[in-house]
Amino acid sequence: MSSTAEPATSRPERTWLVSEHLDDVLGRLRPLDPIELRLLEAQGCVLVEDVTVPVALPPFDNSSMDGYAVRVADVAAASEEFPAVLTVIGDIAAGSGDLPRVGPGEAARIMTGAPLPPGAEAVVPVEWTDGGSGGGPASGMLAHSAAPEGAGGEVRVHRPAAARAHVRARGSDVGAGELALSAGTVLGAPQISLLAAIGRATVRVRPRPRVVVLSTGSELVPPGEPLGPGQIYDSNSFALAAAARDAGAIAYRVGAVTDDAATLRATIEDQLIRADLLVTSGGVSVGAYDVVKEALTGLGDDADGVRFRKLAMQPGKPQGFGFVGEGGRDRAPLLALPGNPVSAYVSFELFVRPAIRTLMGVEPVHRTVVSAVCPEGVASSLPGRRQYLRGRYDANENAVTPIGGSGSHLVKALAHANALIVLPEETTSLEPGGTVDVVLLD
Repeated sequence: MSSTAEPATSRPERTWLVSEHLDDVLGRLRPLDPIELRLLEAQGCVLVEDVTVPVALPPFDNSSMDGYAVRVADVAAASEEFPAVLTVIGDIAAGSGDLPRVGPGEAARIMTGAPLPPGAEAVVPVEWTDGGSGGGPASGMLAHSAAPEGAGGEVRVHRPAAARAHVRARGSDVGAGELALSAGTVLGAPQISLLAAIGRATVRVRPRPRVVVLSTGSELVPPGEPLGPGQIYDSNSFALAAAARDAGAIAYRVGAVTDDAATLRATIEDQLIRADLLVTSGGVSVGAYDVVKEALTGLGDDADGVRFRKLAMQPGKPQGFGFVGEGGRDRAPLLALPGNPVSAYVSFELFVRPAIRTLMGVEPVHRTVVSAVCPEGVASSLPGRRQYLRGRYDANENAVTPIGGSGSHLVKALAHANALIVLPEETTSLEPGGTVDVVLLD
């Protein structure tokens, strides 16, 4: 008998495990090269160096209250009935450099943050005094421009003050030479505040990845425009761009590209100049109009070009990954996701988010996974596939409840979910009260 070789197109395609695809993606990515950025430009970026404090913070003893700088002995016996009467020798405002010396029987009116003058040992809050009015306890100070006479005359102090009372000591926040922030810190507002406070104008960081997001499909219409026959609104580009920002990236939403390979190829080539990572949705399955496969063939080199594969998961079975561009700055990784909204979002959480975090060089790369009870159980799950169901996780009860069905087009259920319920490949159902892994999305 003679045999005929089976055509390549009819050979069974290998099905990849979720873990295999993820390992392939992350194994071929490297953190972005560090750059020096100004503080506000570095927000959300990751430090690549330890930052030490060049000068103590605060750099001098200063007042924590609006009040009067005094000597302790002069107010030791002060009371409402027998106040200590002190001579006011002047004002000390924040930023003052020429400081008067406070001698016996004297006080200097001092503002919050102003340096403690020589001779003074404590600060008496203005509410403990008559504010120089000669009457009862003051509630505050009049503006210097309105009442300059407050910087002179006398003040009556109604309460004693201990040594160093209401004084912020030099270096009480952080001392010179101490570690301010360690490498690997993600810079948020408090960290940028600290950097500014110790005088750093720039910092060396790994930049936030620039992620270009585009949808494919001639049926897609931008929100806000009228729908024609057979058309739907493009939600994927908005969802994926928002998810990229949530992961720490700078996202550029290109929007929808029609089902034309030349147009898609040209769009991708135009976007390479500003992309550290490209993310497409749609056009990766087995249909005649799956334009992403057609357009990306030959766009990268033979070794690293985009490859399309089937994964043992639901939703999100069809996936693509590889590099596009000719090399250097214009070469970037591309993750091709399926087009159904839930499939695209689940794929983003499993593959794109870890890719973004890897490019940033920040931990944790993955979402938090917990083990939780599923009181309702799951009636059925496809054998041989890892299933990801939308769920609502209650941390107080450590329980998760499925939301909506398993359809990959059910966007409303996704909007109300805060977790993904993971059913392993070998699981075909889950009994009520069974335990499952849960990927937390918050």
